[in-house]
Amino acid sequence: MGSTPVSAAALLEPVVAIVRAAGEAILKVYAATDVGITLKADETPLTLADLASHRLIVAALAELTPAVPVLSEEAAARSFEERRRWPSYWLIDPLDGTKEFIARNGEFTVNVALINGHDAALGVVGVPARNVIYTGVPTLGAHRVEGRMPPQRIATRRPAAVPVRVVGSRSHRGDSLDAFLAAIGPHELVPTGSALKFCILAEGAADLYPRLGPTSEWDTAAAQAVLVAAGGTVVTANGAPLRYNTKAEILNPFFLAAGDPTHAWLPAFAASAGAHLIGESS
Repeated sequence: MGSTPVSAAALLEPVVAIVRAAGEAILKVYAATDVGITLKADETPLTLADLASHRLIVAALAELTPAVPVLSEEAAARSFEERRRWPSYWLIDPLDGTKEFIARNGEFTVNVALINGHDAALGVVGVPARNVIYTGVPTLGAHRVEGRMPPQRIATRRPAAVPVRVVGSRSHRGDSLDAFLAAIGPHELVPTGSALKFCILAEGAADLYPRLGPTSEWDTAAAQAVLVAAGGTVVTANGAPLRYNTKAEILNPFFLAAGDPTHAWLPAFAASAGAHLIGESS
């Protein structure tokens, strides 16, 4: 493979079709009595739907862009020595929010991102249970596709609502998040699963998503592309954009996703992140 990054815009429509097909495969398992739950080595759940989506997406992307590597949550690890040479690659989570899938609350997603260099250049996030797909490409903006309807342009809310509307994880919460929420003042907290949190910000239905717990790069890349294309931002505690394939580990640092990048949320977030790290080391 050469050193030239892949053009994202030309790949958007075929990737939407791939994500839609993966969603249909997931829903077939979702409708079954037994979804085939097992535990991975890290004791997180895995279902037949995760595997069906993974196989479909990997095969379809290999046909679409044979020269572009694919990094999936449900595939064997690829060494950083290998990954660091990739000018472009696909970063996918075939079923983000497996716990939400098992709980049958509909808040699970299919995440497919194209990474050029260290940035998410294209993101497609499918929400199979809602028959909705979110897309984001910097040069094309962000869109919401409901069923087979034409794409509708979406944008973040500026300025933020009063009280500020915050989305947070259903599965992860701790004292650091509570400290951040106390620091920002009046707010409404909306528990939400999976990458759907970013998409709610992207369409202007919420304002903030503070993450002070573990995530992996495939959890965030596609949805970050959607949010950024919609006018939002995703930054780490030092204010730098969240980036990809910069280190051996796949885990993300803590980050703050915001619909209105001009608001001064970061000091409170950085303080909460710092307090969390001090608490872990003590």
